[in-house]
Amino acid sequence: MNNSKLFLTLFFFFFSSSSLNLIHSFDFEAGDHTGWKVPPSNNTLIYNQWASKNRFTVGDTINFRYKKDSVMVVSSEEEYKTCNSSHPLFFSNNGRTEFKLERSGMFYFISGVLSHCEKGQKMMVKVIVHDDNDQSPTRSPSNDTYSDPDYSTAVKLSSSFLLFLKVCFYSMASVFMSFSLF
Repeated sequence: MNNSKLFLTLFFFFFSSSSLNLIHSFDFEAGDHTGWKVPPSNNTLIYNQWASKNRFTVGDTINFRYKKDSVMVVSSEEEYKTCNSSHPLFFSNNGRTEFKLERSGMFYFISGVLSHCEKGQKMMVKVIVHDDNDQSPTRSPSNDTYSDPDYSTAVKLSSSFLLFLKVCFYSMASVFMSFSLF
């Protein structure tokens, strides 16, 4: 009987911890409405501007939607600047690429079509480790104003809301555990 309660307590603890951590992962649409395509000649920094308005954390996913193109991840800023795609770390050309950000640090995305990359179809993404104590909204580093959420820009749940969910879940688990089911 005590072993059953211990097992259920451990099960609820593990389930609540692992499932609530999944809430911290979000999907982003590269470029929002623009998608992944050659930018206009007067706005070649469009993808880096988009990336700078978002905060990417480990576990997030960037979705790329495109036609007759590809997405590559290259290993260095030098390869990014020169559009060198000879040894990509990642390559996809299926038109609907999902790239999961599995580590912190810099990621360098380029189009696999050299002329597209040279015209600005590339972006640098900085990925950070999620901080459960950080409750600040997404900010734009370029002008220090709050960025406007867009239809595909992920909205991050605040840590206080997640804390509320955990407290509710633990309270329900405690009530459940107080009943002798076995």
